[in-house]
Amino acid sequence: MVTVKGTAKWLKLRTSLLFAGKTVGFVPTMGALHAGHLSLLRRAKRENDLAVASIFVNPAQFNDPRDLERYPRTLAEDIKKLEAERTDFLLLPSAGDMYPDGYRYRLSETNDSKVLCGAHRPGHFEGVLTVVLKLLNLVRADRAYFGEKDYQQYHLIKGMAEAFFTGTSIVPCPIMREPDGLAMSSRNLLLEPGERKLAPALYKALRSPARPAGIKKRLAALGFEPEYVEERWGRRFAAAKLGKVRLIDNVQI
Repeated sequence: MVTVKGTAKWLKLRTSLLFAGKTVGFVPTMGALHAGHLSLLRRAKRENDLAVASIFVNPAQFNDPRDLERYPRTLAEDIKKLEAERTDFLLLPSAGDMYPDGYRYRLSETNDSKVLCGAHRPGHFEGVLTVVLKLLNLVRADRAYFGEKDYQQYHLIKGMAEAFFTGTSIVPCPIMREPDGLAMSSRNLLLEPGERKLAPALYKALRSPARPAGIKKRLAALGFEPEYVEERWGRRFAAAKLGKVRLIDNVQI
């Protein structure tokens, strides 16, 4: 695996003969890789000649500085996992690489980014869309793979990629779950043992026949701090805090 630090070095590599005539699959991540990320990489390898991953903990998408500080960082372990999956390239930029303008220029969306997580995390999707557009412009992949756990994110990125004619197909991939049903997430590493035992109740509640208001009350009674339970785009969504950790999940309806 070739690890590239710095966007200028990446662009020089990207224009080399190594990429000529080859299809590229891209998996952007913030690290703390788990089986869900690796499933995206395996699909990228199956469907393309080259598989590229990126690891960048994007400060622009954190509306709470404490959340940014707490976000798990496991770079050495992540690199070992990527090598085991025979990932071809790892793009490892810094904040200075990604935001040489100091985040003066940013991308906003005026409708679907204002609901669900967008209503509770001001500026979050502005940061997400800005960094993903930058990464798509850098990597110039044929396909980019996103998990459906962050379905609102996938929905917005797909629309953004089409609106700005990026040339990259945005591919949705099914949610990967632990044996007890908990959606895989890097944030799960931050759960205390008792919280981890309770966390799968979020998925169980979403699958119940109850209406969203009833599900929200049920989660509160169990010890969650629910932010929302809503139905949009043929899916039921929920976000809830468990201790200091914010969990999200969704199911088809």
